[in-house]
Formats: sequence, C-alpha cells, structure tokens
Amino acid sequence: MTDAQALEATANGPLFVAAIGVRWRDLDAFNHVNNSNYLTYLEEARLQWLQHVPGWFDEHSMPVLAASELNYRRPIEWPAQLNVELFCERLGNSSVTIAHRIVNAHDGALYSDGKVVMVWMDPASGKPVPLPQSIRDAAEADA
Repeated sequence: MTDAQALEATANGPLFVAAIGVRWRDLDAFNHVNNSNYLTYLEEARLQWLQHVPGWFDEHSMPVLAASELNYRRPIEWPAQLNVELFCERLGNSSVTIAHRIVNAHDGALYSDGKVVMVWMDPASGKPVPLPQSIRDAAEADA
C-alpha cells in the first residue's frame, strides 16, 4: 500500500477494528512481540470481522490467503493493548484486498501496516469462485 492509499483508506474509516491484548508468550528473546505473531493478530482480526458477515463461506466457497504484505514500523512490547484496523482496499471478482494497521489502543502509535489478498475458491476444485455477495456488501457498506 502506498502512503497515499494508506491515507485514503484511513480517511474513509476502518472496515473493522479488533481489540487484541498482547500475551506474555507472544514475546521473543529480545523481549518484544515476535514478528510471526503480527500475522496471528491479523488473522484473528480478519476472523473476528468475518464472524459479523453472514454467508461468508459454505461448502462451495471458502477464502484462502493468496498474498500478505507486512511492514514492521516499531516493536510491540509487553504489556500492550492493540487495535487491529482493517480497511477494504479493493474488491475483485473472486478476491478482496484488505489493508491493515496494528496500532496501540491507547495512543494510536503505529506498529505495522500492510495488506493481504483473500481469494474465495471452491475447496473441491481448487478454482476461484465469485466473491460472496455478503462480503461485497459488508466491504462496500463500510468503505
């Protein structure tokens, strides 16, 4: 995401904000959150958002993560309360690009930003399928 795209997405407001507390076990030997846990926080935020979207999957249509971009801006130390902000950057025929920011819940300090691409596919065939209308509606309503 370019700085201009990030500014535009932020100006439009988040699609969803997930509150996540940093756990002691998230820390590494350097006493800050291990880089891999940032991806776990993002996954948790996406799943929390999807729980609010009825019909986001069925036996013929499920999302898979096709791409992930994560920029580490500053280390997260324990204890911390985080807000993971999700923004709809792009809706495609079978995919959605979700921009994200992980920020400090108290002062808004930016820990990371980036985006992921989720593609809906038929698990039996492995082929892309049209984006569920419920996802399209949820993303467009908050964009």
